[in-house]
Amino acid sequence: MTIDTVTSILNTAVQVIILGSLPCVGLGLLIGLFIAILQAVTQVQEQTITFVPKMIVVLLVAAGTFPWVARIVMEMTLELWRNIPLYAR
Repeated sequence: MTIDTVTSILNTAVQVIILGSLPCVGLGLLIGLFIAILQAVTQVQEQTITFVPKMIVVLLVAAGTFPWVARIVMEMTLELWRNIPLYAR
């Protein structure tokens, strides 16, 4: 196994991680920003107001995107398994 092969595998793994986490992180960020702006306008500085909606949105998005995330992780894993003979050379 060459350094190019290892680099390619790590590159693919990082892409899968970023793609898989992007919906949850992105929507959590947007909800957090919206609530922070709302808190700044109303001058209500309660910590639980930001935590609970973000938690709910992230859990709902994770549940909704789970089949897609599982599919891309499965595809990467199956590709690694298929290429084991090539990596052993």
